Amino acid sequence: MIKVLFVCMGNICRSPTAEGVVRQMLREKGLEDKVEVDSAGTHGYHVGEAPDQRTQRAAASRRYDLSEMRARKVAGQDLDYFDMILAMDHNNLSVLQRICPPEKHERLALFMSYSKNFDDDEVPDPYYGLGHGFDLVLDMVEDAANGLIESLQKRLADDASGAADPARLRHHDSTT
Repeated sequence: MIKVLFVCMGNICRSPTAEGVVRQMLREKGLEDKVEVDSAGTHGYHVGEAPDQRTQRAAASRRYDLSEMRARKVAGQDLDYFDMILAMDHNNLSVLQRICPPEKHERLALFMSYSKNFDDDEVPDPYYGLGHGFDLVLDMVEDAANGLIESLQKRLADDASGAADPARLRHHDSTT
């Protein structure tokens, strides 16, 4: 089982969107028993709250259900448990780098490093913007999710054949 954690600031917009999108895509590909996904925030502003209503509406319009999710803050045990910890932006990646032991930094990366159609390396925070920002976040997350799942499928195939390369988990394979 490969375990992936998506991280933004408050865990009510971007990271639950990534969790919901990736979870649905894994289910559609029959991989939900091979890849575990979760999300968390670097700050505890919204612990216990459901995702932002605008996030939920935008996700629901594309058939992603985020209603059962609840915000939580990244915990120390997450840094041990998850194989991949994917930040939505550089600020949250920096926070993760500060709290993560140096020997586990290879688990940390930007989620958009898996994107194929966006040049952006960050998913913008739609919280203070207008409603269209939530659709842009979904566009970006769906794109990066496809790249991530492709990378995970390669990793799972390598594991099955006994030719696993641990570096595949760390960063997107730039040769694809």
